[in-house]
Amino acid sequence: MRRVAVYCGSATPADPRYITLAREVGRTLAGRGIGVVYGGGRLGLMGAVADAALEAGGEVIGVIPEALVGAEVAHRGLTELRVVPGMHERKRAFTDLSDGFVTIPGGTGTMDELWEAMSWAQLGYHAKPVGLLNTLGFYDGLIAFVDHMANVGFLRAQHRDILIVDTAIDGLLARMAAYRPHTTILAMKTEDL
Repeated sequence: MRRVAVYCGSATPADPRYITLAREVGRTLAGRGIGVVYGGGRLGLMGAVADAALEAGGEVIGVIPEALVGAEVAHRGLTELRVVPGMHERKRAFTDLSDGFVTIPGGTGTMDELWEAMSWAQLGYHAKPVGLLNTLGFYDGLIAFVDHMANVGFLRAQHRDILIVDTAIDGLLARMAAYRPHTTILAMKTEDL
């Protein structure tokens, strides 16, 4: 992987371990020569990932909607800052610029990005690994919900492994590098759906 999109929160939680985690992710990616594509913000976990990757000599491309640039949350010290009209264009750029997706803790925007990456992989709009870093047990409930969707039958067995989960960034990157694309919905026959 040359670049990964990192999905994470723009908030700074009271627990400092989240910022520490974000910095570790940025440093690790840069140390492996993997560029970061992210939301372009300077605040919260977003800013921590970007700053740590830049400090470690990594490439960091931010993709930010025009409205957020005006709110002065854009990170101005990146390798490249791409300003796009809105959120749809932002998520498309994440997919176009990256070779995979890493989700670390975040809120509703982070979930929106993760679900779209998973949905597009399931459909066949991309064949890139979708990683979830479940440090501090942050995503335990989400992982249980994905299992529940599979158990009930709303997530096909061949698509359950689209979401690659690990508790450490090194393990997650190794599992993402070993990812083999599944049979997509667009490639399936009607009787298999």
